[in-house]
Amino acid sequence: MTLASRSVLVSGANGFIAAHAVERLLARGDTVLGTVRNPDDPKHGFLRALPGAERLSLSPADLLDARSFLAPASQADAVLHMASPYVMTVRDPQRDLVDPAVQGTLAVLEAAAKSPRVKRVVLTSSMAAVTDEPPTDRALTEGDWNTRSTLSRNPYYLSKTLAERAAWDFMVKAKPGFDLVVINPFLVVGPAHTAAINTSNQIFVDLLAGTYPVIMALDWGFVDVRDVADAHLLALDNEQASGRYLCAAANMSMVEVVRLVRAAGYRGKLPSLELTGAIGTSLMRLASYAQPQGVGSYLRSHLGRVPRVDTAKIRRELSMAFRPVEQSIRDTLADLARWGHIRGAEQAK
Repeated sequence: MTLASRSVLVSGANGFIAAHAVERLLARGDTVLGTVRNPDDPKHGFLRALPGAERLSLSPADLLDARSFLAPASQADAVLHMASPYVMTVRDPQRDLVDPAVQGTLAVLEAAAKSPRVKRVVLTSSMAAVTDEPPTDRALTEGDWNTRSTLSRNPYYLSKTLAERAAWDFMVKAKPGFDLVVINPFLVVGPAHTAAINTSNQIFVDLLAGTYPVIMALDWGFVDVRDVADAHLLALDNEQASGRYLCAAANMSMVEVVRLVRAAGYRGKLPSLELTGAIGTSLMRLASYAQPQGVGSYLRSHLGRVPRVDTAKIRRELSMAFRPVEQSIRDTLADLARWGHIRGAEQAK
């Protein structure tokens, strides 16, 4: 796909990653057919204020209503399917996570298959579809799949896994006139277009609010939201792109994150006690059972594990380059302060 400009359907256009993708598409001259639940909601005003927004239209769509994607898909040359619920703890994991993720993915693919114009679909998947419990003896690759999540164990991870599996199964069975490329980002952080806090950025708010009483043996694979948006456009444009692409810049432990936040001048109620050894980790696993189900299962499957990621494929095939994680975190903190979610570094002095 090498068209100078095209019409691109972006599902969930108001989302954290999607908004950055929309901004980039408009900046280069593409027409964006965005879907949101309610186009008349004033909170979408930031999209209409983006440079090039005269080429942006917003239409109503619901992940559980397959028909709602038919009209925008009929006008699209390509699709970025980016809409999917991202929360760790819900009342009904099947209803609130799995159904919208899986049915929404199939709805978008079926709508795209009915349009003779669509030639490529790029799906936003997740590291959650790659691993539920990072291995300790090797780096993760595109060949890895999460096989352990259930409705009671990391249900968000299950939703992303089942949604991506459903997408690949659809390609085999339906044989549509487009090809599918999948981006699997790890923990996505960075500046936002609105005051809404992305679940990943919430980590920094919680750290500074004292939600974490101690520093645990947690290790996160980070990637900047701006880089994830770039990765989607690279996958959209590169005719040779195929399969899955792990999208992560580098790892950082909770110890390192706390040190970076403190060094950047932010104080709040940062934890200082380190319980990162074997005994401390055992204590934290026991304490996890007192947490909400989603948080608890995440802690038990990630404490003491370092998710190493092999990103050779995305670097080689898409010429992807990543921002330094340290800079992404500093930019995230500055943005959270801008929106009033944390006290700015200058206020903390």
